[in-house]
Amino acid sequence: MNRLSLIKVGGKIVEGHDSLRYLLQDFASLNGYKLLVHGGGRSATELAAKLGVESRMVNGRRVTDADMLQIVTMVYGGLVNKNIVAGLQALNVNALGLTGADLNLIRSRRRAVKDVDYGLVGDVEEVDAAALGELVRKNIVPVVAPITHDCAGQLLNTNADTVAGELARALAGSFDVELVFCFEKKGVLLDEADDESVIRELDRRTFADYVERGIIQGGMIPKLENAFAAIDAGVKRVVITRASELLTSNGTVIQ
Repeated sequence: MNRLSLIKVGGKIVEGHDSLRYLLQDFASLNGYKLLVHGGGRSATELAAKLGVESRMVNGRRVTDADMLQIVTMVYGGLVNKNIVAGLQALNVNALGLTGADLNLIRSRRRAVKDVDYGLVGDVEEVDAAALGELVRKNIVPVVAPITHDCAGQLLNTNADTVAGELARALAGSFDVELVFCFEKKGVLLDEADDESVIRELDRRTFADYVERGIIQGGMIPKLENAFAAIDAGVKRVVITRASELLTSNGTVIQ
């Protein structure tokens, strides 16, 4: 097998000029095969406000009606994705911007309504790992926006952490995958007010305890759920860290 670094970068990183530039420089320096999944939620929220579209989040996930789907598709699959691709091309990284609809890469189903109606939000059903792996082996670097489709013509907004986790799981049978979730903090924190309170290692039992006690909450919960699912599927290593630590992989290691 061959090493593959699969990096998921949060919106706050890719939406800032300097933070994106530094992140892409580090990403370009990674050895071996690589793939990048990105968010862009802050830009989507800002554009929605300008257009008079209400933004609503539940448990760290965006409720997506038809108007919001147009916005996130424009922002994620357009502006943010192409800025990243252009930045990587400037660093001699042959990047290719994709959504889940391109190459029939990620097929989803609309999330069933239970306690919350999330609207046009997709839960991933299948990833075409063969097509994705073929691109990677040709030294093409996929840059994947978190928009998927249902094979019936409907685009679906899909959590970027989920997309990263599902791609890592699908590729784990062909590559030695390291999945790194990069955001603005040094890792998972015991105290959100203390940037130095990094939890260095985290297992499922401790995670469940911290959720119950309210130490881990909000958008960090689905991020960690995806991390544990990736480990269960054979991903070699999962790290949650600050973007500036990408080359060191310091942060929280998921066990």
